[in-house]
Amino acid sequence: MADCCSIAVTPQEAQSRCRVCGRKGLMVTRRTMEHLLTESALACLADHAYYFCATPACPVVYFSNQADSYFHKGEVKVRVGLKETEDPVPLCYCFGITKKMVLDEIAATGQTTIPDFIKAQVKAGRCACEIKNPSGRCCLGIVMEVARRALKARE
Repeated sequence: MADCCSIAVTPQEAQSRCRVCGRKGLMVTRRTMEHLLTESALACLADHAYYFCATPACPVVYFSNQADSYFHKGEVKVRVGLKETEDPVPLCYCFGITKKMVLDEIAATGQTTIPDFIKAQVKAGRCACEIKNPSGRCCLGIVMEVARRALKARE
């Protein structure tokens, strides 16, 4: 008898789940990976869809279940901020903003101007998230979340 409460997983969804941690990954472009993988890892890059694993404790950064291909933190040229626990924890790769910078500014002034600085730089066309951020996405949401939590902790 089939389990009436089970959730069917489509083959496409199964391809987007990290086999190490089981969480769904975020599609990442080949261009992002070509800029951020080490030379030796880049030589192993297959011609399949890849995903970014955003699970902090998972050692996998990029994966393609279709190609049975997995890249770990040590195979990426930059520190992967959401997978780091020790300073410096990068938040914004385009402008060198770290978690400590946001927290220090809030501790010193009770506020942070960093999100506004990033917004201004993005508006001016000075960001390159697609090739500098391991996720291939804009960092502003993460920066704002770190600031929000720090400001809330001060209350």
